[in-house]
Amino acid sequence: MEQWISLVGNVGFPIVVAFYLLIRFERKIDNLTEAINKMADIIGENKDSK
Repeated sequence: MEQWISLVGNVGFPIVVAFYLLIRFERKIDNLTEAINKMADIIGENKDSK
């Protein structure tokens, strides 16, 4: 039983932190992708109008 508690303590915490960071970074990457796509559309519109 003590081995399980030690295992969860040593491995469980880093796994939880890794998932938390992956979820946060995924949202930020999605937002950056959306912003880049909008910028590309705006640049394309400006090139066409000149």
